[in-house]
Amino acid sequence: MSFTGGCLCGAVRYEGREQRGGGHCHCIDCRRTSGTGHGSHMIVPEAAFTISGALRFFDAPADSGNMISRGFCPTCGSAVYSRNSAVPGTVFVRASSLDDPEVFRPQMIVYAKRAPSWDRMDPALPRFETMPPPEEIPYTAE
Repeated sequence: MSFTGGCLCGAVRYEGREQRGGGHCHCIDCRRTSGTGHGSHMIVPEAAFTISGALRFFDAPADSGNMISRGFCPTCGSAVYSRNSAVPGTVFVRASSLDDPEVFRPQMIVYAKRAPSWDRMDPALPRFETMPPPEEIPYTAE
């Protein structure tokens, strides 16, 4: 299943041709970069993802200790995708940047222990108190 998206001003556009699940992250960094209680990310193989337009990246260690490189539009500031050093060859597309938000199907919640009380979690989703090892992440091929 293919999907498209981009930033608010239209300077950055992307297309994905495959997804392997996704979820909501309540870590401090995702909360701050999303401006709300969590960030929602779609897991996509980097080989199935193409992007046009220039992004700026902010690199910082995450709560897990892994290096996260967050890409955003330098014009409008929209978060577009990130990379996690623990999962090479994978991009984490911000669900908020999708043209059709219904393409995103959350399958897990990570860093549940950092969720603010007012950000309600879906009780039907698997919940991890921190970031699980990559081999425990519930991926699904679509």
